[in-house]
Formats: sequence, structure tokens, C-alpha cells
Amino acid sequence: MTPPTTTNADAPTRLVVVLSGRGRNLEAILEAIEHGRLHARVALVVSNRPSAGGLRIARHAGLPCVVLNPSGFGDRESYDRALAARVAAEQPDFVVLAGYMRILSSVFVQQFQGRLVNIHPSLLPRYRGLHTHERALDNGDTRHGASIHFVIDDLDAGPLIRQGSIAVRADDTADTLADRLMQRVEQQLYPAALAELTNGRVQWHNGRVWRDGQLQEHCPHADYDSLAPV
Repeated sequence: MTPPTTTNADAPTRLVVVLSGRGRNLEAILEAIEHGRLHARVALVVSNRPSAGGLRIARHAGLPCVVLNPSGFGDRESYDRALAARVAAEQPDFVVLAGYMRILSSVFVQQFQGRLVNIHPSLLPRYRGLHTHERALDNGDTRHGASIHFVIDDLDAGPLIRQGSIAVRADDTADTLADRLMQRVEQQLYPAALAELTNGRVQWHNGRVWRDGQLQEHCPHADYDSLAPV
């Protein structure tokens, strides 16, 4: 069985970006769009934190922004239903989690399955969850990286789209490793993976990743120490 074909290739892919923090991956996505490396447009930026730096980046770029504060909801599911309704109103082709620091409930994940993408700061399946940089250092890893994956109900366990890594330095701390990973890997890896989704090279089909019309057996992995910054 082959994956479904893509739709109108001329129209920019509609993205909704959901974030909680500084917005550095949003910044990289917007730069890739501006320079023609990503044929997309950000239809909406949503945050659960009114003070998120990513909202300032979005507003500076003239993008529509929404804050949904969890304190106004009785439980996670009711919050996620409201979040899903607001996201769905923009009719996104993909929902892009860019440093969103809440675990999404099934009510949200199932509504956007196959269109919901996340970046995780580890070489999955290693270090699912939090504190990935500390765990890599504690375990003496020689390389550390980031993963782009489709989101499923199981935390950080969705099908991998693409990965990238850098060498861990002897004098690294969790902070220096996190900053270098963001600058050298994440801000290049996420726009590149989104470009593959928007141009149809990579597709979700029956819970699996297809690349160039073939089932992806092995996740592409780039050594970003050997690649020049974009």
C-alpha cells in the first residue's frame, strides 16, 4: 500500500505553532519561510503562558497570537478540548509543537494525529520526557541530539521523521549543551523536517512514516558537527 498523494502544492502549507517558551524554534521556522526554504505560512501561534518569549517573536512578525491559560480550566482534558477547537479553527495542515511544556491528552492528539509534530531534545528513544541534557551528561554520552517525530498518545514515542546530533564536549554543562544543541541542531533540523512534510517527501500513513513513497525503515540522522550553519 502506498501513502496518499499530497494536495495543492502551490498553496503554502498552513502551520499552527504551539509553544510555551522563548520561541527559538519558531524564529528558525519563520526565517526558513522568509528565505524560501520552507513553503509554508504560520496561521496562528498559541501559548499556555502569557509571558512566553515566543509570543513576542510572533507579534513582532505580525502573526496572530492566542494565549490559553490552563488556570481557567477545571482539568487537562477540558483545556485540551478548548485548545483543539482554537487550533482546528485555523484549518492547519500541520500543528507544530515548538517547546510546548504540557503533556497533551488523547483528546487533542487523536484529533490531529498524522498532522501533529514535535521536536524533542534527545536522540529518541533515549531520554523520553524531561531533563534530557542532564541525563545525557550523567550517562557519559559522547553524542547528543534532537528528534523530530509525529505525536501519538505515548509520550515522545511517535514515529521518527528525522534526527541530528553533535558531539558532547568534556567541559559541557547541561546549559551549554542545551544552547549548542538549539543553535547547531534544533534550529536547522526542525525547518528541514517541516520542509519535507510540506513538499510531500515525508508523510504519515497508517501510523508509519513514508519517505519518497517508500516506508521509512531507518530515520535519517545528520551529524551537525560536519555541516555548516544555514
